[in-house]
Order: sequence, then structure tokens, then C-alpha cells
Amino acid sequence: MPKVHKIRRGLNIPLKGEAEKVFTRVDLAEAYAVKPIDFPGLTPKLSVKEGDKVKAGSPLFFDKYRPEVLYTSPVSGEVHMVRRGERRKILEVIVHPDSEQKFEEFGVEDTSTLSREQVINKMLNAGVWPMVKQRPYAIVANPDDKPKSIHISAFDSAPLSPDLDFAVKDEADAFQAGVEALKKLTDGKVNINLNAQYPPSNVFTKVKGVEFNYFSGQHPAGNVGIQIHHIEPINKGDIIWTVNPLDVIIIGRLFLKGIYDATKVIALAGSEVQKPRYFILKSGAAISNIVKDNTNQPFDRLRFISGNVLTGTRIDDNGFLGYYDNMVTVIPEGDHYEFFGWASPGFNKFSHTRAFLSKLIPGKKFALHTNLNGGERAYVMTGQYEKVLPMDIYPVHLIKAILAKDIDKMENLGIYEVAEEDMALCEYVCTSKTEVQAILREGIELMIKELGE
Repeated sequence: MPKVHKIRRGLNIPLKGEAEKVFTRVDLAEAYAVKPIDFPGLTPKLSVKEGDKVKAGSPLFFDKYRPEVLYTSPVSGEVHMVRRGERRKILEVIVHPDSEQKFEEFGVEDTSTLSREQVINKMLNAGVWPMVKQRPYAIVANPDDKPKSIHISAFDSAPLSPDLDFAVKDEADAFQAGVEALKKLTDGKVNINLNAQYPPSNVFTKVKGVEFNYFSGQHPAGNVGIQIHHIEPINKGDIIWTVNPLDVIIIGRLFLKGIYDATKVIALAGSEVQKPRYFILKSGAAISNIVKDNTNQPFDRLRFISGNVLTGTRIDDNGFLGYYDNMVTVIPEGDHYEFFGWASPGFNKFSHTRAFLSKLIPGKKFALHTNLNGGERAYVMTGQYEKVLPMDIYPVHLIKAILAKDIDKMENLGIYEVAEEDMALCEYVCTSKTEVQAILREGIELMIKELGE
């Protein structure tokens, strides 16, 4: 048995509404969207205008500062709308799909016969390159860089997260093909990081030419940033690339089928879903046809989240699945006052401390809402962050260094190691109600600006 990295700090949040392991294939959604806001640091330039016809794999926009990095349509159809925000910032490029899908042809090729440059060019042209992310900073990787290694986390430990072993069970060939393509991108190892607490899928364990690493423990054990920290911590100047397993499959299909097939398996979960289960759909799909007639309350009483409850993005019932998201979560909206509030016994409240009597009921799961239960206040040094962040850094000091815009201290305190998802639990347990993830992203953007990266 390989070495198991035991994650001794963290927190599992026991929410109701785990997805039943049943596949449901749905019709094409009414619309699909690619959202520039899903890609931190991106300055998009449009390749299309409203009314244009596109195929699956046709460019919708590109990066102003890296024009070779294309962001392509997941479906064929007509560009319905370019939705903009303040100062005409592009928020979404929305495509209405054709009833019969058409694809841009990129050619079927065996990666073993291709050079590194040919693999990169194919991924860039098809628009799958943004699936490769870089640490530090958790941004789209620069194709001109050569990473120290590549990491794929084969399990997700976030609340109600999909079982990736179940989601990939019929995709062994595509996953292997995707790994073969990624192996061309680095002179180092491609790491598959597995859950040691149960037998992983053969789709992962039978992959050839990779390094296997095993992890056990509470969330965030499944976060690729935590895994990298325990295997090969990132120092200044290091570059490591990461890819989600479902995106590895999409990359593999590009080489096996010669098209951008953005089909993937996502979980619809949460306490307010009548039938939480797995859906087979395309990236960027509108969620309306999977939540319609499938919730316990009217839509105006619910919070729809693309992603998990800790790091996901709030959307409405007609919103779109995020580019990197593998789940949609539906929980009650926190728009009410509670009788007695914090003074209640708390049989139906969860706490990582022993603040409520619910601690006396082991195994209980909760239907938690979005109330903050208080407002932002001054930092109190409680040691809470350190209890849920399994990294050898000082998280409170790092956040304070970011607020002070002290570049040297940010470097010394470990900003190269972390992304928002790694410190999401810090925000959840924070007595001061500090928006840790937003502050961390501000710090990352400052580092990129100051260091010219």
C-alpha cells in the first residue's frame, strides 16, 4: 500500500440532500453560457456578436493578453445575448442551441505521435486549454510555461460533492487519453490523488504512467491545493498545473473524437431538492430543466448555487452551470429571523464547536440556510482558522498582510500555496464574519499585478 497522507485538520459539514447514484440524461437546455467571470484575471475580447451562428468548439471570446487562449461554445446554435454588467463588463455569452448539434472538426490524433507544441495547439484551438489551471494563484495556465508537475484530485470532499468514482465510471478510455495528453505538457510527474478511505474506481487506479498518492481525512482533503501542499509545497518560482477529472475526460475526447464534446456528469444536491441525483448534460447548461418541479419550496425561498455551498456562485433558477463546477446545490434562503437566535438549544443547528445540543446526536444531517447570524466585526484571535486549514501557514496573519498590501509578508506567509477553496472553511467558521475568500483573491490579484505574472 502506498503512503497515505493523513489530513488531521478540517471539517465535514453534514448537509441533507446527497445525490442518489442514478444517472438522468436530460434534453438540451434552453440556453448555454460561457461566463468570463469564471476565469479570474481574464480580460475577454469577443469573437462573436449577437445573432451569429456557432458550432460546438467555435470561439466566443479570447484573452486580450493571451489571444491564443480561446473560450469556445459548448453547443452549436445562435449567439442569443452578450450580457454585460457595470462599465460594460462581459458577464455571460449566451447561446441558444440547435436541435441537431454540429461540431468544429479538430481531427482525431494519437497523442503518442504528437509533440508538446502540437498537443498545446490542439487544446488551444478547441478551447479546452482553460481547463488547465496553474498554482500558484489558481488561474488559467500560461501555455508558454512548463510546469514542475501536474495534479489531478480524483475525489471531492466538499459538502454534498459528487462521487467522482461514480461520475467517471464509463469514461476509462477518455480519461486515459486525457492523461496521455497531459503527460506531454510536463517533464515531471502526472499525479492522481486518491481517497484512501474507500476503494477508488478502476478508471483512476488503472491509469498508466502516473504517480498515485493517497489521502484520508475530513474536508478539505479532496482539494488539490491541500494535496499539493502535502506532496510538494509550492515555493516562489514553482509552477504546478491542475485539472479536474471530468475536464480530463473532455480533453481526452478531443483527441479520441476530434471534437469539443463538453458533456459531463453533475450532481444536483441539497436539502430543498425533491429528487437529488446525477445528470448528464453539457458544460454551461441552464439549470432550469433540472430544477423545474424538483424543489420543496417556491424558487423565491431558495438559494441556487453553481458549485458547493462553500465556494460556489449564487445563480437564479434560470442561471447557468459554471465552467469548473460539477454540481448544483439548492438550500433554503436565509431571509428570516430566528426566535431566541443563538440562545436556542440548537437541535437543528450545526456547529464545529459544542455550542449546540445537536452535538449529542451523532450522524445527524442538517438543512442549513444562508443566514449570517451576525455582521462583520473586528478580528478575534480564536485559533479557529488553524483548526480547519491543514496547511503549515498562519492564515489570519496572511489575511492581515493582504489587507495591509504587504507583498513581502504575503510571500513569506504562504500566498503561493493557497486559493479560495483552500480557505473556504476558514470563512465558514469565522466568528468575525470576514469574507476570507474575497480578500484572498484581492491579494492574489495584487501579487500578479506587482510581480508582473
